[in-house]
Amino acid sequence: MEFEIYAYAIVIVAAFFGGFVDAIAGGGGLITVPALLAVGMPPHVALATNKLQGSFGTFAAMINFYKKGMIDFKKIGVGILFTFIGACIGTVLILYLDAEILRIIIPFCLIAIFVYTLFAKKIGEEDRAARMSSKLFYVLFGLGLGFYDGFFGPGAGSFWTFALVALLGLNMKKAVANTKALNFTSNFVSLCVFIVGGQILWVVGILMGLAQIAGAWVGSNLVVKKEVKFIRIMFLCVVGATIVKLVYDYFGLHFKDIF
Repeated sequence: MEFEIYAYAIVIVAAFFGGFVDAIAGGGGLITVPALLAVGMPPHVALATNKLQGSFGTFAAMINFYKKGMIDFKKIGVGILFTFIGACIGTVLILYLDAEILRIIIPFCLIAIFVYTLFAKKIGEEDRAARMSSKLFYVLFGLGLGFYDGFFGPGAGSFWTFALVALLGLNMKKAVANTKALNFTSNFVSLCVFIVGGQILWVVGILMGLAQIAGAWVGSNLVVKKEVKFIRIMFLCVVGATIVKLVYDYFGLHFKDIF
């Protein structure tokens, strides 16, 4: 595909802001995927190219958080391993199964997270006692959320952040930082599948990836510097936007089928 200069400008700017938002609260795809579709990219190519450029941003944020001492890979190693396994299973199964049931269930799960986070105003302000063993947590949620991200995807970062805060007792900053490492793992698996499928526009993806790195670097530095309240507000905005998008996509798709 060939693109005009303005199209490159649109997707590069979108990638920067996508990386910025994703580093703080996840959900960068809510910005980048619509931008790719807006410049005329077919949906399957847009999703594949988005996974490439998004992996740049997730990796950059992860490295920055690690350098700031906010990620301990020894502690989350089990989570990375089982997220990888879960994502492999989910990515393979999506070739054979229909994700329709997830389109119905996931918005309700995100609504529950949104409401709980909104009214539990002290949640994530500081570390608390874990409600379950970290190893068991990373095995179960690594498999489950890794599978989900490989199989369907939207809101995976929000689920990780919420689970790390609610069940492992991490403060919001640490939860966001660890989410980047776990997200990158499942993103890498999906990216490999898209590479094999040959659907990626490499030039566009790499240019966007460089912008993602810049945005992710700025966003991850804000997480380090800002109060938890700021991160919580961003988290709520992203979860809310994801709910709206999923509901719109679901009902929009069925509305077209009716007419």
